Amino acid sequence: MQSRRIIHLDMDAFYAAIEQRDFPELRGKPLIVGGDRVRGVVATASYEARPYGIHSAMPMAQALKLCPHAIVVPPRRDRYLEVSRQIFALLRSFTPLVEPLSLDEAFLDVTASEQLFGPAREIAQQIKVRIREETQLTASAGIAPNKFVAKIASDMQKPDGLVEVQPDEILAFLHPLPVTRLWGVGRVTARTLYGLGIQTIGDLGRFPRETLVARFGTHGAHLCQLAHGLDDRPVDPEQEIKSLGEEETFPEDLAQDSEVHVALLRQAQAVAQRLRSRGLVGRTVTVKVKLAERLGEGRFRAYTRSHTLSSPTSDAQELYQVAVLLYAAVPRRGLKIRLAGIYASGLETENQESQLSLFAHSQNQPDKRHRLGQVIDKLTARYGEGVIRLGETRETNLPRQPDPGAFKKEELLPPLTVEKK
Repeated sequence: MQSRRIIHLDMDAFYAAIEQRDFPELRGKPLIVGGDRVRGVVATASYEARPYGIHSAMPMAQALKLCPHAIVVPPRRDRYLEVSRQIFALLRSFTPLVEPLSLDEAFLDVTASEQLFGPAREIAQQIKVRIREETQLTASAGIAPNKFVAKIASDMQKPDGLVEVQPDEILAFLHPLPVTRLWGVGRVTARTLYGLGIQTIGDLGRFPRETLVARFGTHGAHLCQLAHGLDDRPVDPEQEIKSLGEEETFPEDLAQDSEVHVALLRQAQAVAQRLRSRGLVGRTVTVKVKLAERLGEGRFRAYTRSHTLSSPTSDAQELYQVAVLLYAAVPRRGLKIRLAGIYASGLETENQESQLSLFAHSQNQPDKRHRLGQVIDKLTARYGEGVIRLGETRETNLPRQPDPGAFKKEELLPPLTVEKK
């Protein structure tokens, strides 16, 4: 049986590269894309900034200590989305089997495409050339018989890299690498593995499977499979978006609930717009809150609360009203608020015959608000973000002081604005 030929395509410092392309004065300089210089987080850093130790998800203040002369620019999500759509259209001209992982990253199954475009390596080279010619950006590619190995390969020679791993080369490629290269091995798991004498993927592959399962359960069995280079997941072009969200680290800690409500309203409108632009509705609303209680370097006390609606929605007012109740269920203990965010998950394709909203006051209300949302979307597309905002409404049928135990506690959702490279 012919082995699959999988390409993992990963754009190089995507956000920063677009900024340097669009603004030539930024080229060749250490550039950080992210939030507020004092309290924000690094979304991504240019390759000129990375030698200073700057990486995504790092507190901005820490990044600027490492490189005080770095240039900081705010993210331009609409611009990145526009370029991303251009790139994905290019990828789909080579194969319909394209599985997006983020705006700047995808798996491609080119097994059948080799008959049209040549070997997988030539296809990857053609893709890289076209991306450079059509967008003036660079991409790195990894080629392997499965997704796991292809993803690791794409990261080996960044930027503008191309690494191919043949089926009989998988173990020789993987085993010298540190065990932290494996999916699912974070700091906690890594410390446990180090305690067992496991430093490399090869060490893990030689470790008794039974011991790993006894120690880590099903996760141990999964790690054992990866250590042997086994991954039978297909490239799924119908891979669903798991969640859409917005969050904000405030320039100053907020003491008043009313100030947080304003931010939640702004975020609800942004999430609703993103849902509608994709023809989606969300069934579960999650609020993330980070308190001004420092737990360590760059770490603060954080909570999430979630609620699942009886009917999915893409309505900003409904998202906002649920978010306010969820926020009220967070144990703040008089502390100020450092960050707040809203996520919609349990996403479904929008159905115009949706049930009456829990928050609607009349049978026509959901449809009117949906049409209003579409009008706002058109104005935003034409004139830019912030041209029109919904006003906060004080009219609600919901209890003002909900039971804090009424909402589900969730693990933290990653901020969608952070480029994880």
